[in-house]
Amino acid sequence: MPGPSGTNSTEPAIRLTDVRKSFGDIAAVDGLSLTVPTGVCFGLLGPNGAGKSTTMRLLTGQGIADSGSIEILGLPIPQESKRARAAMGVVPQQEWVEEDLTCAQTIHVWATLLRVPRPDREAAVARGLEIAGLADRANDKVKTLSGGMKRRILIARSLVHDPQLVLLDEPTVGLDPQVRQELWGLIDRLRNSGVTVLMSTHYIEEAERLSDVVAVMREGKVVAQGTPAQLRSKHVGESALEVFGSPERLDAAQSGAQAAGLPTRRSGLSLSILRAESAPAALTEDLGDTMGRAANLEDVFVLLTGDEIE
Repeated sequence: MPGPSGTNSTEPAIRLTDVRKSFGDIAAVDGLSLTVPTGVCFGLLGPNGAGKSTTMRLLTGQGIADSGSIEILGLPIPQESKRARAAMGVVPQQEWVEEDLTCAQTIHVWATLLRVPRPDREAAVARGLEIAGLADRANDKVKTLSGGMKRRILIARSLVHDPQLVLLDEPTVGLDPQVRQELWGLIDRLRNSGVTVLMSTHYIEEAERLSDVVAVMREGKVVAQGTPAQLRSKHVGESALEVFGSPERLDAAQSGAQAAGLPTRRSGLSLSILRAESAPAALTEDLGDTMGRAANLEDVFVLLTGDEIE
């Protein structure tokens, strides 16, 4: 089915080529090239300050790149930002919502702003409330909702015009784990319905659970990209050994691992030796008591960015 520009739906939903954006001497986005296929959940994973939110603002036309090119659904940005925005939903990290309106009124306002045809608006509002899991709260004022429910309203109003693409900037930041799980379910349903989702996050589990493809960002660049399984396989292997003890013991274990060509990550009073399945027998004997575990995306994140999880 053709997109808004007449391009085939097999074309990438988003394409950035050598995009740069600086603020004074700070390069927030530094030669970023990225292709987001249609119909996937694509995760931008990186620490705070990696350039994720700046990238999102460039995609929505809220900022203009210093150089490089951006296309969304085949439309050049910022030249065609208005048309692109009409075909996508945007859920910013933080946004004001009118708390004296009811849930249904809130979504109806956005249905009007996003030019949903008048005869279709009531059905669109009902669909949005259903997606958000708030059909039974349609007539409740937004101010009576919990923080997680308010975030769901933000997502629902971005979907009221049935967009082809949804941008989620840190969608669960600041929420407690239970609410985060609820929103993950909502995002997962979007992905399974065929909507293309671009999601920025610094939560490892969020990226690993929801994303078909993950791009790890650091200092405005993509330093690695692939499925979570591909990233684990390429950078940290299948298993890890955890070594605990004094700084001296950890220093010795790290030196031994590095001599064997094995990557490591250190946190407090523990050392993770990665690619443990390749560890020589002599090293494991020298290490003494250790704890084995499966390698994970957090290992990849820390290894590539140098940042521990908050």
